[in-house]
Amino acid sequence: MSAGAIEIKDLRVDYGDFVAVNDISLSVPYGEVFGLVGPNGAGKTSTFRVLATLMEPTYGEVSLAGIDILENTERAREVIGYMPDLAPVPSDLKLWEFLDFHADTHRLGNRKERRARVDECLDIVNLTEKENAWCKALSRGQTQRLVLAKTLMHRPSVMILDEPASGLDPLSRREMRHALQKLAKGGATVLVSSHILTELAEMCSSLCVMNEGNLLASGTAEEVRAKLGKKERSLRATFLAENEAVLRWLRTDSRISEIRADGPDVTFHFVGNDEEQVGFLRTLASGGFGLKAFEEEGSSFEDILVQVAEENRKS
Repeated sequence: MSAGAIEIKDLRVDYGDFVAVNDISLSVPYGEVFGLVGPNGAGKTSTFRVLATLMEPTYGEVSLAGIDILENTERAREVIGYMPDLAPVPSDLKLWEFLDFHADTHRLGNRKERRARVDECLDIVNLTEKENAWCKALSRGQTQRLVLAKTLMHRPSVMILDEPASGLDPLSRREMRHALQKLAKGGATVLVSSHILTELAEMCSSLCVMNEGNLLASGTAEEVRAKLGKKERSLRATFLAENEAVLRWLRTDSRISEIRADGPDVTFHFVGNDEEQVGFLRTLASGGFGLKAFEEEGSSFEDILVQVAEENRKS
C-alpha cells in the first residue's frame, strides 16, 4: 500500500449502528491537490479524522507517504499537516509569534532557523506584510491562510485540509487555491474537502464525490461530471436564422425533449450514447436547416450535488 502518497483500502467507520464511512478505497498520487466533496453527512470529516490519526477506523488500511498510520501512528504524524475546519487562532499574538510558537513545538532548530521558516511560510500564503499584525486583526480569509501557514510549518509531505475555503470571499479563495497549488508543485500532497463542488473543481487536479459514506466517483472534474451528471445531454444549436422547420423535425425524434427556441438558438435534451449523438449531428448538419454552431452543455457541478441530495431523500 505504498504506491501513492495516500492509500486507503476498505476503510469503514461505524458509530454504533450508524455507518459513517462505508468500505471506501482510494489512491492519491504524490504532488497532487485532491478534493473530497459531498453534502453534509457524506462521511468527509470522519474520513479526515482517521487520516489525521485522531480516531481509529472500524476496519481498513491507510498509509500516508508509505507509512501505515495504524501500525506507526507517531511516525505518520511527522508527515501529516492537518487543518481542521475553523481552527482557533489566539488573539493576543502577532502572526510571526503564533507561527514561531508552532515552529518551536516542532523543534525546528534555533531561533534564527525558526524565524527563517516562519518567513518562508508567511511568503507561501502571501502574508509577509502582515507578520507584525495581531492575529485578532485578521480577516476570515487571512486567518485561514495563517492556519495554513501553521499547518505546513514542519514541512509535511501530506496535508489534510478540512473545508479550508469555507466562508471565504472570491479573492481569498483564489489566494488559498494558489497557495495549495504552489505546495503541490513543491512535492506535497494536499487532500482538501468541501461541500461545494465548483470550489474544488477550480482548486484540485482530481477529486472524488462521497455520499452517505459511499465513494460515488473519482477522477478529474470532467470525469466526475460525466459519471454523475444526468444521463441526457443538454445540447445547444445555433442556426443562421429562426427556423420553424428544425423545431418540427426535432419534435419527431423520440430521443429529443425539452426543446426551447430563442431566436436562432435552440436548446434541447438528447438521450443517447456518443455514437448516437454523432449520427444525430450528422443528420442535423446535412438537413438543410442552416446549422451554424453546436455545443454540448454538461451538467453543472451544483446540479450534480443537488441530484445526489435528491437521491438521498428518495432512499
